[in-house]
Amino acid sequence: MGYAQKPIKSKHYIQELIEEGEHEHQDFKFQISDARKIARSISAFANNDGGRLLVGVKDNGSIAGVESDEEMYMIEQAALMYCRPPQQVEFSTYRIEGRTVLKVDIAQTRQRPVKAQDADGSWKAYYRVADENILADPLHVKLWQSSKDGNGAQVVYGDRERTIVDLAVSSSCGVTVDECMRQAHSSRQMVEQSLIALCRMGTLAMRYVDGDLKIFHAETE
Repeated sequence: MGYAQKPIKSKHYIQELIEEGEHEHQDFKFQISDARKIARSISAFANNDGGRLLVGVKDNGSIAGVESDEEMYMIEQAALMYCRPPQQVEFSTYRIEGRTVLKVDIAQTRQRPVKAQDADGSWKAYYRVADENILADPLHVKLWQSSKDGNGAQVVYGDRERTIVDLAVSSSCGVTVDECMRQAHSSRQMVEQSLIALCRMGTLAMRYVDGDLKIFHAETE
């Protein structure tokens, strides 16, 4: 864990961040009351390109302030106990308007998927899309897991793969797995295997559109 006490002059920096609002790489938290919920945010940022939490900031951007020691303990618990694999986060505190804002930086992980434990004990992977943490699509999770084996992608480029690539090339809005299944006249299992291999080869890419996973040709990304 890293901890840094920023000087008071840095308040302009934190004000600029707050003015950005919530987005793909930033989330406001009024307070921390549930470590498991924070674990979802850590999972979502780590599985995407990283991000930060601004704790002690309301959704509308107004500053409420925090008791930083207690907040940091809860976040540390979320990162180490309720994320798998455990994550490292960095803390910085800022004094602004007489109140303390806690900035928590979460780095992109090299070991995706990072999963968070729900109250029922199950582990789920999350992903950051716009200003929301969404449950990662099972196919996206399979892609991450397949990339962990360290082996190169292998695929026989047959009619199914050609159909899927042509479909992705022809659509600027992306295509769904169901659309690929219909056009390729193949089962979900076979289509998913082809999609994962083609994504690992860099031919296709997965991206969320309005919370739904879509397949794009990599050259249009």
